[in-house]
Amino acid sequence: MSYLESVAQFYSEVAETPQVGLCCVQSSPLQLPGLNIPGKMQEMNYGCGTTVHATELAGNPTVLYVGVGGGLEALQFAYFSRQPGAVIAVDPVAMMREAARQNLQMAAQENDWFDPSFVEIREGDAFHLPVADASVDVVAQNCLFNIFEPADLAKALQEVYRVLKPGGRLLMSDPIATRSIPEHLQQDERLRAMCLSGALTYERYVQHLVQAGFGQVEIRARRPYRLLDRQSYGLGEHLLLESLDSVSFKVPIPDDGACIFTGKTAIYTGLEPFFDDQAGHVLQRGLPAAVCDKTATKLAATIPDVIVTSSTWHYDGGGCC
Repeated sequence: MSYLESVAQFYSEVAETPQVGLCCVQSSPLQLPGLNIPGKMQEMNYGCGTTVHATELAGNPTVLYVGVGGGLEALQFAYFSRQPGAVIAVDPVAMMREAARQNLQMAAQENDWFDPSFVEIREGDAFHLPVADASVDVVAQNCLFNIFEPADLAKALQEVYRVLKPGGRLLMSDPIATRSIPEHLQQDERLRAMCLSGALTYERYVQHLVQAGFGQVEIRARRPYRLLDRQSYGLGEHLLLESLDSVSFKVPIPDDGACIFTGKTAIYTGLEPFFDDQAGHVLQRGLPAAVCDKTATKLAATIPDVIVTSSTWHYDGGGCC
């Protein structure tokens, strides 16, 4: 049995009997006015963060959700679109697809605005998405891609890139590791299925996104997720996993490299009212301006009258590359 078959078997089990404590199942999902989440759907909240960001959902985009789980985030996406077929949810596990259908039927009983036709559930997997090239505006996945081994992660990201329209967005929430996870844990297929041993470091995670062709990556949130303690996991020292929410855009990669936004700002401190670096960045004196990490590094290295602040790991647009 391959590790992917082991993962499918594991999620067949938790589709039938929800496992309390898997991922962040005990955390509260995003609260939206007029949205009631069925209890069973909440129990199956197998995610480590959220991919639902209202700022990314203007204009009624077509959303492809990879790994439907209990249907919670598919329901949240439908909350914004409220149109038949606007949300397509894909899952390779038959029992998970059926559980999601049942949960969405319950959601229809508890939400008078929701119709199950708003979410179309299809059989498929991350390596063979059942949609045409350049056909969706948004692809989302929560706590799935971290399960993949690096070569499979590259395949999944290439497939996402294929189905996104130019300018489209990939919304992801995954665990990342504060240092490389030891090989003996990576080879534990059950821990991998539980989102505890497949996580990459932040640097490698973002590198995969850029190698897939995404020219701009924005970090929405980064926070502690789980601790792998040295006694239980055979480690020399404790290993912290973090949850990372990100949005990656299908735009060309600039000649000087991809634009990664982590919440850094540049502040001009000179005597003039503003500073223009003649490269598209105009900084008003004393006012923080959001910049990508690449620009932050250049400004800090070359302009003595510019202060660059640290990453906040919370960025929601408006900055400059």
